[in-house]
Amino acid sequence: MNNVVELKNLHVMYRARSSRQPAKLAVKDLTLRVGAGEVFGFLGPNGAGKTTTMNVLLGFVNATGGEARLFDVNVRDPIARQRIGYLPELTYYYKFLTPEELLRFYARIFGIPSAEAERRIGPLLKLVELEHAAKRPIKTFSKGMQQRVGLAQALINNPDLLILDEPTSGLDPLGRMKVREIIQRLKSEGKTVFFSSHELGEVETVCDRVAIIADGELKVEGRVDELIAKYQCSLEKIFLNLIGYETQPTV
Repeated sequence: MNNVVELKNLHVMYRARSSRQPAKLAVKDLTLRVGAGEVFGFLGPNGAGKTTTMNVLLGFVNATGGEARLFDVNVRDPIARQRIGYLPELTYYYKFLTPEELLRFYARIFGIPSAEAERRIGPLLKLVELEHAAKRPIKTFSKGMQQRVGLAQALINNPDLLILDEPTSGLDPLGRMKVREIIQRLKSEGKTVFFSSHELGEVETVCDRVAIIADGELKVEGRVDELIAKYQCSLEKIFLNLIGYETQPTV
């Protein structure tokens, strides 16, 4: 299997903001590989280093040690990021725009010719089940609908790799189900999906493999079914044990 994402001994150190604060090691010696066509769950508590790692892959943050490669190209090379779609945890769009207008705007950013953009917009809105709302202002949308608009913009450049930061955060059960279905459809099309999530039940359902990190360090990596068989418990219980959380006995 060809590697789409490859991290080798990745370190990220944030400088101290003042003499009173020490430098912070956000990611320590992280080695990961994600193969083409995989849905890969990147898990950890808040502050574990997940978003920092994603920001390295996206070119927003420079690594202070180790390697990070996409499609066997160093992430600092702009060509490495041309095949990526990205959905941040907190999205902000011009809410006076409609989904069609938003996708045209992002298509121009990617340099996609107008005729080609128009060919892509309809199928994308159908994929995220928003074709009925294509001409409605985004400000009238629910959070779940706005998240699906975000998924559509992440796909406008027809990426081979999708990086999704908490794609179901704050969504109700129906919204989470729809996003999960979209991820499954993307997998069936051969896309590679790398996403972080706190919804461990959903991760267990949709992911081929997962990695759990805490304090910037990798704790475990593997296929979901194999980890469950090895530890003889749910993914949620594995997660809690590995990050050192002890459940309190019920009275």
